[in-house]
Amino acid sequence: MKKYLLLFLFPVSLFAQDDLLNEIDAVSTEKSKVESAFKGLKIVNLESTKLAAKGDLYFIVAHRFGSIKDGFEGFYGLDNANTQIKFVYGLTKWFTVSGARSELAYDFSGKVLIKSQERDGFPLAIVAFGSLVLNNTLKESLYPKMTFENRLIYVSQILISKKFSDNLSLELAPTFFHENFVLDDNQENSQLAVGLGGRYKFAKRWSLNIDYASHLNRANNSPFKNPLSIGVDIETGGHVFQMHFSSSQGIHEAGFLGNSTGDWTKGDVFFGFNLLRVF
Repeated sequence: MKKYLLLFLFPVSLFAQDDLLNEIDAVSTEKSKVESAFKGLKIVNLESTKLAAKGDLYFIVAHRFGSIKDGFEGFYGLDNANTQIKFVYGLTKWFTVSGARSELAYDFSGKVLIKSQERDGFPLAIVAFGSLVLNNTLKESLYPKMTFENRLIYVSQILISKKFSDNLSLELAPTFFHENFVLDDNQENSQLAVGLGGRYKFAKRWSLNIDYASHLNRANNSPFKNPLSIGVDIETGGHVFQMHFSSSQGIHEAGFLGNSTGDWTKGDVFFGFNLLRVF
């Protein structure tokens, strides 16, 4: 019951490894438990079912450049970047908390392990994720009547993954998020989305990661689009380096689920990277 009480008391967004050097794709010493469906706490933008180990502290720098469609005039995105600084801590083996800040938002989140995948038993890993976000783009200079409550965003997800083999893992992420203030007057404040993600390990320390999210009740004629992200994870010994292209410059959940502006068909995508260090 403690797991579920924590989830509702603290609306509970991270890349991590239980052991960056030796156990990235290992099976737990508990022989029935499957570990490392994903190498990081995120696939690309989408949260994965991986949690931080108890007592581990992670420092994460996530960077998204501007759109490469700007060409030389915008130095192919280098002139317009969004950077997030994040700390993640494993309170217990089943509960992880985090706090982050970027140009776009302040983000406080948590993950609760509900059920682990087992080799000869339960076939899936199930994790509950939630976050409380303060939208940092809604300035009073632009919106004179803006209040603190207007800037709040709530996100809840159920993350369901399966590790099919040492090389392939897939995830489904039904999502509910509520924005107290929406930029599009025709958009409902309460919104639904379904995320899909996967990881394919093609070398000892390299994997291809892809995630996509479908917004289920987006307003008609909305300027925003569903986000698609493609990247690679590289384990380099003391830390993990992730490089990717995404149709979203937003890093927090509501930023990429509801407010992605990029379009792969028009070359309007954002290059980014995430750098992780564990203490």
